[in-house]
Amino acid sequence: MDTSLERRRFLKTSSALGAAAAFGPLLIACGGHSELSDAEMREMTAAEAVAAIRDGGMSAEAYALALIAQAERRQDLHAFITLNKTGALDAARRIDAAHSAGSSLPPLAGLAIVVKDNINMKDLPTTAGTPALRNAVPMTTAPSLQKLIDAGAIVLGKTNMHELAFGITSTNLSPFAGPVKNPYDTTRIPGGSSGGTAVAIAARMVACGLGTDTGGSTRVPAALTGTAGLRPSVGNGGAERRYTDTNSVVPISHTRDTVGPMGRTVADVALLDSVITGTPIAAAVPLRGLRLGIPATFWNGLDNSLSVVMDAVRTKLVNAGVVLVDVDIVGLTALNDQVSFPVALHEPNIDMPAYLTDSGIVGVTLADIAAQIASPDVKGAYGAVLADVFGAQYAAAVGVYRPALQALYASYFADNALDAILFPTTILPAATIDSVNGSGTVSINGGPPVDTFGTFIRNTDPGSNAGIPGLSIPAGLTAAGLPVGIELDGPLGSDAKLLGIGLAIEALLGRLPAPAL
Repeated sequence: MDTSLERRRFLKTSSALGAAAAFGPLLIACGGHSELSDAEMREMTAAEAVAAIRDGGMSAEAYALALIAQAERRQDLHAFITLNKTGALDAARRIDAAHSAGSSLPPLAGLAIVVKDNINMKDLPTTAGTPALRNAVPMTTAPSLQKLIDAGAIVLGKTNMHELAFGITSTNLSPFAGPVKNPYDTTRIPGGSSGGTAVAIAARMVACGLGTDTGGSTRVPAALTGTAGLRPSVGNGGAERRYTDTNSVVPISHTRDTVGPMGRTVADVALLDSVITGTPIAAAVPLRGLRLGIPATFWNGLDNSLSVVMDAVRTKLVNAGVVLVDVDIVGLTALNDQVSFPVALHEPNIDMPAYLTDSGIVGVTLADIAAQIASPDVKGAYGAVLADVFGAQYAAAVGVYRPALQALYASYFADNALDAILFPTTILPAATIDSVNGSGTVSINGGPPVDTFGTFIRNTDPGSNAGIPGLSIPAGLTAAGLPVGIELDGPLGSDAKLLGIGLAIEALLGRLPAPAL
């Protein structure tokens, strides 16, 4: 029997929990060790890995070792701040011992994940990539992460990020962090601020993990690295907030911040979302008859190389029976501008001190953090925070303009009978790394220099401010081989349906080839 053929069949067919049952016996080697190669294990989706461990085709320890080896081999990408090698292997061995003893395994048993280093995990530092928090160890673990750990997930490490999450490039100039590099082209950014999580996934160090999103920080790096990222519903907080991690994530804005799952596939993202929320895993929805809004505001001014990919996506969707509704969201940009900076540059004054207190981090103040910032772009932004330059505009931003923005989105969905909005996640592919400032300027189609940060969040920021869910999925590669993403935004609370649409579109478009690793 050709066991290599059977392994390939296994990897293709075990896309849901338990789907490996028919192949597990073929993959069990003597002494309980896996016959799968390291390369095969690294290519597994989250569901495939969980199924293989559960059915005996792969040990959790072998899986963890293969991923750790890849993380150590590609340290040049600066994906990690803390590699939790000992902790991950100890956890993997406990899973294997429980499996050998015939014990019932939790739903994510042995799944290795990574966690952005602004999300609290007890007993590991939460640095947010900034010097003042280099040795800050919180007292508790963020609820979303704790649910994954309780379900058997193994934390491989804490990932690198744009310093304090205040940027979109992940060019972190802190001496212990370094600029995160895109595995498709290491001279280019991976996007941010969850760049380390995206790179760890794209570079086959893990199948999935957690990021955070304030204005695009799960979706932009997903788009630029050929992966998937979800920003769950936030709404006005409370019951509208899908993930509840208040004061357990190094904050920018309680109004806008949220943890979000990221993965190599939408199915990986849906699996993590299901465990975090305690809801059924989203299922693909039929594409025929689906109505997707196409607002010109999000489609104008695209980079030419990205536009070619987007045109191909639109053609495939129409051929699959999707109805594209070309109606703009009139007045969106003006409303969004009244919300974005007044919220993001005022609320750290409230939220950072509360976070430090609730996490049990003593001897560090907001002023201490600002004084030690290493990245020039972040230092400039935090200067505006400390000076509270938008303080006078804050009340109107949250009390007048944000409700108006939310109402505008709600009417757009309702008036046009839309299931979701479709648009390019970013308007250009990954830019080159600016290792001097952390974030500088870019040019689109040879035009004049424009601000990198504002350019890359142009399409992701409005939905963030409105608190609606957004999902970025891989759209394809440009002629230069750079990944670009397509985003779906849905009405508040439509997260499961949005994931279902994403699953269907992902199946239509196909998965991207891995970077050269």
